[in-house]
Amino acid sequence: MAHIEIHNGMEFEEPMLVEGLPGVGLVGKIVADHLVSTLDMTQYATCFCDGLPRVAVYEADNRQVHQPVRIYGDEEKDLLVLQSDVPVSPDSAPDFATCLAGWFAEENITPVFLSGLPEQKDGVPAMYGFGCGDGLTLLDEHDIDQPSENGMVSGPTGALLAEVCERDLAAIGLVVQANKQFPDPEAARILLVNAIEPLVDIEVETSKLVEQAEEIAEAREQLAQKMEQATGESTQAQPLGMYQ
Repeated sequence: MAHIEIHNGMEFEEPMLVEGLPGVGLVGKIVADHLVSTLDMTQYATCFCDGLPRVAVYEADNRQVHQPVRIYGDEEKDLLVLQSDVPVSPDSAPDFATCLAGWFAEENITPVFLSGLPEQKDGVPAMYGFGCGDGLTLLDEHDIDQPSENGMVSGPTGALLAEVCERDLAAIGLVVQANKQFPDPEAARILLVNAIEPLVDIEVETSKLVEQAEEIAEAREQLAQKMEQATGESTQAQPLGMYQ
């Protein structure tokens, strides 16, 4: 049966959850991995949702096998992070979204969904936000730019955002211009500095994301190429023409 399994006794009041599914530029995954590592977050839960690949994940210098989609927590910061080591297929996205959205409602969680917009960047990557429910108020309070054009979020992140908003829950969607073919730590840094930090009221060291761009790219290039080849599996934002 699909469920979210809690592993420890951490308690959260009205937490924000940063979603880190793989997508364009791997911006969500880079943000999630960086938050978990930099804030030394503790695994709080595991996702056993229908449609997730049945794979076993292991880490360097650690014998313990993990499930591919996990949720980490920081009780003091009232923060949760969804970390994923696998893409979610389009066919499985609705079941995955239903599983997670139900848990968001039960735990009074405000999710923050992250997507890369595959566009050529001229200088600093542009970023904007949208959402539903109380998420709109949070975007206004922190002066996060509105979209400059019509658009759509596809893939599992789009399914999650649609499901949460259909349930009249609070949610935030953030989109940043990102490299379509390779991991984009600079775009991830923009999301962290210009949106995640003010929304969650935290400070995160981000200089290493730029300094170690080559290392990040090398470590995640294989996954990025896989996402590029897997039609429809990559979470991304895309513009919509006026007459589409």
